[in-house]
Amino acid sequence: MHKTADEIVELARHKDRLTALDYFESVFTDFEEFHGDRLFGEDEAVVGGIACLDDKPVTVIGIQKGRNLPENLKRNFGAPHPEGYRKALRLMKQAEKFGRPIVTLINTAGAFCGIGAEERGEGEAIARNLFEMSDLRVPILAIIIGEGGSGGALALALGDEVWMMEYSIYAILSPEGFASILWKDGSRAKEAAGLMKITAHELQALGVVESVIPETQGETVLSKEAIAADLRQMISNKLTALSALTTDELIQKRYQRFRKF
Repeated sequence: MHKTADEIVELARHKDRLTALDYFESVFTDFEEFHGDRLFGEDEAVVGGIACLDDKPVTVIGIQKGRNLPENLKRNFGAPHPEGYRKALRLMKQAEKFGRPIVTLINTAGAFCGIGAEERGEGEAIARNLFEMSDLRVPILAIIIGEGGSGGALALALGDEVWMMEYSIYAILSPEGFASILWKDGSRAKEAAGLMKITAHELQALGVVESVIPETQGETVLSKEAIAADLRQMISNKLTALSALTTDELIQKRYQRFRKF
């Protein structure tokens, strides 16, 4: 089902898209959520913990948006604070300690840009995640499930492979930001979306992502259950393949993946 880039932007941001917690419940089993970064506090925009896939433990981490105003206020509209990224890193280091593979589910317009977040080291937290993820000794699979915006998304996307849902976007900034900077006119966001190469199939063609998870079949929109079933099988197959690599092979392949850019 062909859609223009600006239509995909709207679908990626739609309030009824499956969230990270939805995928935790539908793709995995026995999800147990962990809280807090052990440094400052809890960030409701980042969710994560331990779950099972094929009866094997995995660490799952996601950026959570809400479907209505109260939920979005609780989740800060999916814009993580530094403590959210530090919670994610705590869970990733725990996964490394116990030999669990990591799956991240990303849906954010970007990290929160408030004064408090800057005072608590937003940039350092994002950079620290990138630094640490590059050398983690367990498989990492990153999946863009909605918006993948700027460093706020990249902080959880330094994986052995990066996948995207069919109707998701991944970009250095929003089409509105692009239009405002380039043309000084945010109303040209739809035009900007068409130029930016931010859709899943465009980025797969460029080699930025390895796989696109279908949300349609021909003209038919797949059910949430069918999408979850496909994703479960894809994740299981990929983690099995990644787990067969030696630690040195895993880290070297990850290094070469990002060096090619």
